[in-house]
Amino acid sequence: MSRRFAPGWPLWLFVLVFLPLLITLGFWQLDRADEKRTLQARIDQGRDQPAIPLDQLPPGDDAAWRQLRLRGQFDVEHVWLLDNRTRDGRSGVEVLQPFRDEATGQWVIVNRGWIPWRDRSERPAVKTPEQTVTLTVEALPEPGRGFELPDGSDRSGWPKLIVRVEPERLYEQLGLASPGWIARLTDSGPGALRLDWPGLPMTSTKHVGYAVQWFALAAALIVLFIWAGFRPDSEGTIVHGKP
Repeated sequence: MSRRFAPGWPLWLFVLVFLPLLITLGFWQLDRADEKRTLQARIDQGRDQPAIPLDQLPPGDDAAWRQLRLRGQFDVEHVWLLDNRTRDGRSGVEVLQPFRDEATGQWVIVNRGWIPWRDRSERPAVKTPEQTVTLTVEALPEPGRGFELPDGSDRSGWPKLIVRVEPERLYEQLGLASPGWIARLTDSGPGALRLDWPGLPMTSTKHVGYAVQWFALAAALIVLFIWAGFRPDSEGTIVHGKP
């Protein structure tokens, strides 16, 4: 039986809606992969450079992912506990604390690392060195709005329990102008807690993998469209020699 390609309008509509969507999602994932490669290259570049004292950081320079050396003291009265942080399947918090650099007089909020939080009925105890210490830290860029401190977070008393980090509000709670970044410890030493920082939540390789999946779905949609579009020839055949 002969067949002809004659997909109906519902099939055309379905393909015209979903095929551009699948292709767009594929290219979007490729763009995200490029962004992650650029970000990882910038992180690696910053980590390859030697740590510099804070007073050698040029004014107005973007400090993101730079290695810095601070010397001074922690503020023992003000502590933030960044909740919902896990290590090895255990729940805990990351400890953020102001640190005054004696060379510049500048206050920097430093993430000292992770500690477990077993008993949720009371805040975990945080020990802080009171003497002058030298720290090697990594400056973190200001996160987007997804890290904004929600209105429901704990704002009364110290230590404060938070679930997201926004440098502007943290420095504001200290009555200080925000430099637009916080820092995290990179070397063990006085004041350091557990420092096995997680990597990027999604690598460029994963984004490429997702792009391949979207393009594969687009290709499958085209094949199914062609297969479903062929119909039996309704005109039939002409039989000769019959009256």
